[in-house]
Amino acid sequence: MAGAPFRIGYGFDVHQLAEGREFWLGGIKFEHPSGPLGHSDADVLLHAICDALLGALALGDIGQHFPDTDATFKNIDSKILLKQVTALIRQNGYEIGNIDATIILESPKVMKRAVEMRETIADCMGVTPEQISLKATTSEKMGYIGRKEGLAAHAVALVYQP
Repeated sequence: MAGAPFRIGYGFDVHQLAEGREFWLGGIKFEHPSGPLGHSDADVLLHAICDALLGALALGDIGQHFPDTDATFKNIDSKILLKQVTALIRQNGYEIGNIDATIILESPKVMKRAVEMRETIADCMGVTPEQISLKATTSEKMGYIGRKEGLAAHAVALVYQP
């Protein structure tokens, strides 16, 4: 892909929370009475990162590459999607510089497992954990996140031509 030696992409994802669903975030499972509802495992953090990476190279979004109308992706582990997106970035002649992401949710408190999430994400992408920045915040009890009806994640990715 011809273009600038550095490119930046932005990703956002949101999912409704539903009782009885497993709670996957950053590629790891949290014990919680409810979890994100979606076609895949609904890992909002990994989905936002995928969209940021795809956006950096103008390759569309996660829904175009892994449509929720395709049974192949039903309940799929989002780590698989992140690995495939990372491979696509490299096939286009780019490497990952860094990821900066923010998770927005009221509970559970996720930063106590930030190191584990960073290591898992880095492993999926073939980068070091130091290239992955994670932050978490609440919505101060406002809106659907504040009412614990859902959660969201934002991510920015820098990719570069080696």
